[in-house]
Amino acid sequence: MWRATVLTLFPEMFPGPLGVSLAGKALAAGLWSLDAADIRAHATDKHRTVDDTPAGGGPGMVMMADVLARAIDAVADDRPRLLMSPRGTPLTQARVAALAKGGGAVLVCGRFEGVDERVIAARQLEEVSVGDYVLSGGEIAAMAVLDACVRLIPGVMGKEQSGLDESFSDVLLEYPQYTRPQTFGGQDIPAVLTGGDHAKVAAWRRAEAERLTRERRPDLWSAYQKRPIKPK
Repeated sequence: MWRATVLTLFPEMFPGPLGVSLAGKALAAGLWSLDAADIRAHATDKHRTVDDTPAGGGPGMVMMADVLARAIDAVADDRPRLLMSPRGTPLTQARVAALAKGGGAVLVCGRFEGVDERVIAARQLEEVSVGDYVLSGGEIAAMAVLDACVRLIPGVMGKEQSGLDESFSDVLLEYPQYTRPQTFGGQDIPAVLTGGDHAKVAAWRRAEAERLTRERRPDLWSAYQKRPIKPK
């Protein structure tokens, strides 16, 4: 079973969206497990304090290293330890796939101005970012990471090929999709998709994926062009 442990100040936020649709069905079926652990349970004072003012001054509060370290140590094992952080390494589909192949992950959700730098080093936290923007806390980011991982666990998606044809799986963005009705808004489904020639369909989809990537994500297009060419 793929095991996820989320360390958070708001365990009541989970499973949230992870309790419905594909992730929820997989959770109910025992394909993965989710434990939301309250960081405050590891505070030692009567007020269950988890934060203090930043050293050197400045606005906001900082999560305390000792409290967070105890929370991490309570679930310590060989799973990757991810800290949701806007300064972290951008999450990629390749990293998601690697996580999904493992035994699970421990996800630490920061709050306030962040967490004490010393606990990041001492507990070897991998800082992960889900985008160049700032959220109120790491919980929503953790949900995004978990949703991306869970859907790749064998048996979660109806067809395993679904995970192979999506955006970022081969660097490229996904090709356009169509379904009935045949005509909508004055536009027909491209004839190549209804002609029954699978080779032509595959070629069209590849060409469209390349076009969209080139137009919308020059960074991905550059990486795609530099990729090693696989021998035929």
